[in-house]
Amino acid sequence: MTTTTLLRRLALACALTFTAAGHAADAAPSTRPLPADWYPESIAVGPDGSFYVGSWRQGAVARIAPGSDQPDVLVPPGSNGLSNGQGVLVDTRRGLLWVCSGTLGYTTVPTHPSALKSYDLATGAPRASYELPDKGYCNDLTQDDHGNLYITDSLQPRIFRWRDGDSALELWKQDASFNAGTEGFKLNGIAIDRNHIYVSTVTAAPYLLRIDMRPDGSAGAVTRIDMPRTLKNADAVRSAGHDRLVIFESNAFGHDGPYGGQITLATLSGNRAASLVTLVAGLNDPSSGVIANGRVYFIESKYSLLFAHKDDDAAIPRHVPFDVQSVPLPQ
Repeated sequence: MTTTTLLRRLALACALTFTAAGHAADAAPSTRPLPADWYPESIAVGPDGSFYVGSWRQGAVARIAPGSDQPDVLVPPGSNGLSNGQGVLVDTRRGLLWVCSGTLGYTTVPTHPSALKSYDLATGAPRASYELPDKGYCNDLTQDDHGNLYITDSLQPRIFRWRDGDSALELWKQDASFNAGTEGFKLNGIAIDRNHIYVSTVTAAPYLLRIDMRPDGSAGAVTRIDMPRTLKNADAVRSAGHDRLVIFESNAFGHDGPYGGQITLATLSGNRAASLVTLVAGLNDPSSGVIANGRVYFIESKYSLLFAHKDDDAAIPRHVPFDVQSVPLPQ
């Protein structure tokens, strides 16, 4: 371990200690292990407190039951054609687990066209699959109060919608503002706050985008929500109450080294963020998280270990540990 890495980890430990001390009513942050070599991309929580964590490399989903410190594999690798496990969502009303499946490789399972897939929430049995048209890339998803799903596309400037009875994904919004950066990718994370949908771009940008939802459910105008600084590859976005968003800055392209990721709380005011508060820093690709019981639970994807060996799978490190961590969410 280099001196720089050691100092970053010590700084992270101090930050966690300081945060916990300021919230005496909260228990100490718990860490729950994931299967080795999991390379998680997204996490969701069920109504019973179970965590569901998708694997980008294994094409699978693990479940951590309440009170358990050991995960079980709910969706086996490659089930229903799952390739890169991307966004994960628990659909309580339908008893389903929804998972975006990507096509970027680095997996232990075959690669199939990108699709939104569903599984039985209790058993993990496959239920349905909806392929994204025109070689789109299913990245993340959210759900409104009516149960409708909204899905971001990372290769085309689009957001899709799925409603009960649909046999295919419906184009909900396509807009030139979804094109951002030079890497060739479009949208990433997505969240709903009242009658607005917020999305992040894959590229590092000093803004999020907000799409108005009209009373009839159709998409309205797209507005840029300016940030006080450039977000370090904002990945997942989660609503923390009215005009509050938790942003998972994965530092996906490694501009600040492998431990440049952080998790940030944004308080919005009109078309800008009035403040950005860092909840935890010094993370290795924190691509996603979920808010539960007054805490932010998150994962570190450690994608740099994969990307460093694009054409040599045998060189990818084995038995890499992964876990679910948490910090308090400020009130």
